[in-house]
Amino acid sequence: MNTASETLAAPGLTSPDLAPVAPAERTWGTGNYAALWISMSLCIPTYMLASSLIEGGMNWWQALLTIFLGNTIVLVPMLLNGRAGAQYGIPFPVLARASFGVRGANVPALLRAIIACGWFGIQTWIGGYALYQMAVLWVPSLATLPAVFPANWGLATGPALVFLLFWILNMYVVYLGVESIRKLLVFKAFFLPFAALALLLWAISAGHGLGPILSQPSKFADSAAFWAFFFPSLTGMVGFWATLSLNIPDFTRYATSQRAQQLGQALALPASMTMFSFVGVVVTSATLVIYGKTIWDPVVLAGRFDSKLLVSTAMLAVALSTLATNIAANIVSPANDFANFSPERISFKTGGYITGIIGVLIFPWKLIADPSGYIFTWLVGYSGLLGPIGGIMIVDYYLLRKQQLAVPELYQYTGRYAYRNGVNTAAIWALIIGVLPNVPGFLVAIGALEKANVWLGLVAVYNYAWFVGFLVSGGVYLLLMRGQRVAEAIAPPHASAAPSTPSLA
Repeated sequence: MNTASETLAAPGLTSPDLAPVAPAERTWGTGNYAALWISMSLCIPTYMLASSLIEGGMNWWQALLTIFLGNTIVLVPMLLNGRAGAQYGIPFPVLARASFGVRGANVPALLRAIIACGWFGIQTWIGGYALYQMAVLWVPSLATLPAVFPANWGLATGPALVFLLFWILNMYVVYLGVESIRKLLVFKAFFLPFAALALLLWAISAGHGLGPILSQPSKFADSAAFWAFFFPSLTGMVGFWATLSLNIPDFTRYATSQRAQQLGQALALPASMTMFSFVGVVVTSATLVIYGKTIWDPVVLAGRFDSKLLVSTAMLAVALSTLATNIAANIVSPANDFANFSPERISFKTGGYITGIIGVLIFPWKLIADPSGYIFTWLVGYSGLLGPIGGIMIVDYYLLRKQQLAVPELYQYTGRYAYRNGVNTAAIWALIIGVLPNVPGFLVAIGALEKANVWLGLVAVYNYAWFVGFLVSGGVYLLLMRGQRVAEAIAPPHASAAPSTPSLA
């Protein structure tokens, strides 16, 4: 059998971004992975994640415990999938070829890309609404523009206009290229921790100390009401990073060792998410003390401040940091996924424009209009897609292949990962079967079906969407693949060696 260095990669299956990272180029240590998670955790959606739990009825410690548990759970598939990236230096789309096939891997890659489009839309709405809050202070007539959108869209003309302008700015950055955003990423790293601390100190001062804030009781009438909210909320917490739990090999492929990526992630992910969420919990609880009602959106809260200059500065900073996060986290990955689907037709820029269009079509302003939409429709909903993919990939890598991959064949249309015409039908069927149990509950959540017309058991299943999908798809995939020849499921012993970069054909 040819070695990796002797094997030519098939056209359309590799590029400089998809090829394995050579061992000499793997420079990320424990500190790098800890810094990565701290940076990604410090974002407005994390704040809203915590504040949505308070708005939903939890008290401060129930919200923090839910967030900590969710992030500890999602850390498990994060570390499991990350191990393959660190072992072989390969990114997520290439690792997915082992289970889905060299062509079939486009299915999980595109599902992940579409969800990233949704996050792009949400972040763009947050940034655009921040700019609207600033603009309406100086141009009050923006708030009274005549309605031009249907009432059921829930979209006022003023916010829509500024949102469109901010969306165009995002697309202009795509046109310029991602290099243009580097300075804004540095700005974000300095601004958001400072802004979070300032907001926390304001909440403590205006709320007359932590005592009145943290003494706010849970709003649930009984334990049954609490558990009915807790379990889908926990699923939502897992869903928050479910995308990264799949494509974490994109980052761990640069690890100096397994210990570096595992320790860095284990130390930083649950801790940083919980700590930044504490700001959201305290501030949202404080709004009940200060204003008599909970305000879960920090952009709306900042708009209540008296100083025009203070509000304008804060909103402009939020918009700039959101722009930086959006391009880095929600444009680069899906743009590459779309480009990888059809390299000869879709460039990186075209992929970025596709991301932007889909991000608007999901109506992001409706998803984050209230906590139930944010948690039950968005976070829980897409976790029902990503859980099955995670289950299939982990079963394939650990139970079937025993962590052994024939890396050169991941870049070939022939070989053990070609399956039938490049698609592993067992993985596709396992994915479909894992998603199906969550569909009725999702349709009820979005209002497409009446709850009375659906068996209550299926509605309840949706509360555990990620867990159900993960276990069902993983189990079905294991059963289907056990019927295949062992030689097709397990790579030869020498394949575990660190591979060289395949030649580009």
